[in-house]
Amino acid sequence: MKIKNIFAAILFAFLLAGCQDRENSKSPLVDPSNISSQEEHEITFTDQFGKNITLSSPKKIAAFSASLAEVWQLAGGEISFVTSDAFDDEKISLPNGAVNIGDMNSPSAELLIDGGADLVLLSSAHGGQKLEEMLDQVGIPCAKFDIENFSDYLDLLKICTDITGRTDLYEKNGLSLERNINSIIEKRRSEERKTVLYLRAFSSGIKAKNSDSMTGKMLADMNCENIADITPSLLEDLSTEKIIELDPDFIFITIMGSDEEKARESYQKTLMSNPAWNGLTAVKNDRCVFLPTKYFHNKPNAEWDKAYEMLAEILNDE
Repeated sequence: MKIKNIFAAILFAFLLAGCQDRENSKSPLVDPSNISSQEEHEITFTDQFGKNITLSSPKKIAAFSASLAEVWQLAGGEISFVTSDAFDDEKISLPNGAVNIGDMNSPSAELLIDGGADLVLLSSAHGGQKLEEMLDQVGIPCAKFDIENFSDYLDLLKICTDITGRTDLYEKNGLSLERNINSIIEKRRSEERKTVLYLRAFSSGIKAKNSDSMTGKMLADMNCENIADITPSLLEDLSTEKIIELDPDFIFITIMGSDEEKARESYQKTLMSNPAWNGLTAVKNDRCVFLPTKYFHNKPNAEWDKAYEMLAEILNDE
């Protein structure tokens, strides 16, 4: 009898162990807590200003402009900290937990440090030298970029996709655009060269810009000669007489600042009030074009090719 009881106890223990094994088999074979560490990889890159940075799979990214935040998202990343302009940008969909670190010119270092940021994307256009030094001292890597042309955008996207591991997005949001742009430029360069004047209109006045500017570079790519390149004095003194003398084929204007109405009024008062202005070839042929802010003041990023297409349509429309 005792032997039977012992045998029954052993059998019960064996069956119980089998049940537990089957129950355990429902659990994943890989511990989820180890997945992130398995996917982590170290990357070293050089920012636009020659600074070497080494990272190991950063997870809390800060961007000091809406444009930089958008590039990080186009690379498949998620933004944790961003300046206030990004919250009003229609092209960006921020996660619920994204922290507003303030204005581009005075972002909060405290929020970044307290929140554990592990990569900060800076723009030298908005200063931040002291802030960069402070963050470097506390061990938060900072990389600085200025996107002034498509090549700058492509370089930054490559770095960001190397960090995220999304080479497919470098193809989709970078290389495919490059092919489109090169095709547009090649076709345009087989067409007649045009002379242009590129202006930026502010509520307080008008400024001529040369080919060093973002839109100026695009116009140069599109086989246009900017009269501010051949007459640099226009950059300081927007002489109506000189513009009339050079008589460009096209005049392109971008609006700066939030008050578009006042910027247009500034253009009208400064230039159109001069009767001789109406004698310009560009004015007579309805080739004074206000370019959309979305593509020619803000950075086009994933729509750089659309900006080039728009210029091609305008230049080809006689």
